[in-house]
Amino acid sequence: MDYQAYRQALAATQQGSEQPFTPQEFTSRRREVRRRMHQMGIDALLLTDPADLYYLTGYHTFEVSVHACLVVTAERLVLQVPSIETGPAVVTALVDEILGYRWESIDEVVEPLAETLAPHGVIGLDAFNAGLRHGVIGELQSRLGAARFRNDGGELLDGVRIVKSAAELECLRESARITSLGLGAAEAIIEPGVTDNQVAAEGARAMLAAGSEFMSLQPIVTSGHRSGTIHVNHKRRTIEQDEPVFLEFGAAFQRYTAPMMRTVVAGEPSRDMLVLGELCREIGETLCTAMRPGNTFDEAACAAEAVLATQAERVFFSGVFGYAVGAQFPPSWVEGTGFIARGQMRTFESDMVFHLPLCLRLPGEWGIGLSDTVRVTPEGGVALTDNDWRLATPVNVS
Repeated sequence: MDYQAYRQALAATQQGSEQPFTPQEFTSRRREVRRRMHQMGIDALLLTDPADLYYLTGYHTFEVSVHACLVVTAERLVLQVPSIETGPAVVTALVDEILGYRWESIDEVVEPLAETLAPHGVIGLDAFNAGLRHGVIGELQSRLGAARFRNDGGELLDGVRIVKSAAELECLRESARITSLGLGAAEAIIEPGVTDNQVAAEGARAMLAAGSEFMSLQPIVTSGHRSGTIHVNHKRRTIEQDEPVFLEFGAAFQRYTAPMMRTVVAGEPSRDMLVLGELCREIGETLCTAMRPGNTFDEAACAAEAVLATQAERVFFSGVFGYAVGAQFPPSWVEGTGFIARGQMRTFESDMVFHLPLCLRLPGEWGIGLSDTVRVTPEGGVALTDNDWRLATPVNVS
């Protein structure tokens, strides 16, 4: 049975059986995208980010390293996937046409894709997306003319995705619930002598048992001096007495992730740890107050910087006080549609959702991180996750 026969056999009984949302939800999303395409003078949108494909069609798979793309026009949605992904396309995607190519023959991509795009004048691309393959785009531009391609397609879709629908908010709430269970399970086993791997394993077990899908990022656990370095992860290190243990988890529910950070001290927190933990809480409260429709991301970041100022020369902070989250795939749960940082002049709108990754690090010593995933409302930011914004001390540590 070749992949075309496989596709037909699967479609006979499983067509659309794993679509994550109702057809009405997808219709609403597509309507807004097409409205903006018309407004911007874009005739066809060529998308290659797995999260964008998912957002508009429901197509999802754990194999996101291969070439896959979606062509959006005023009349049709055409999904192109390799042969091994025709199964997920059949059972998950709501599209007008599926184009397949043999997994081992990437040279089969260009011809049908060029034929699909040829009747349409201006073609929008997301030029900053890692999934946009130079070989494919170069060939398409050579055949169709480079002047027909515009690089602002990603900006168009970001403007739609950053505001969440009621269905998306429900997915984020469920992710938040599962994330909290994972953090609770991980915290419960922290004590001197336990390894960071054991803590990560317990958190992952709890989230998977509670219903998480494969996560866009693995559970992050670091302890002691390693918690003072951003973006390292568990590495078989034994937790020692009175050390902080940094946790950052994010369960996936229908691919939506609501991350949360917690810091647990395996013993007694030092005065300095308590000071930085309290500072994280103050920054979080300041951000939530500023996260109101009409305020800019820059204004919120400047307000948070004013609170951080007392320790700004002493601790490392990334400079990003919040990033938009929603539906994502590995290697990251960061949606990329918006960042709360200095110089970002976009304004908040109701039902935008941000993770506030407030981690203050003393390089070479330790770090303290606390966070929530927060929804923008007319009254300010309201947490979807349930952090208490305190340094935790496990009950089994004397």
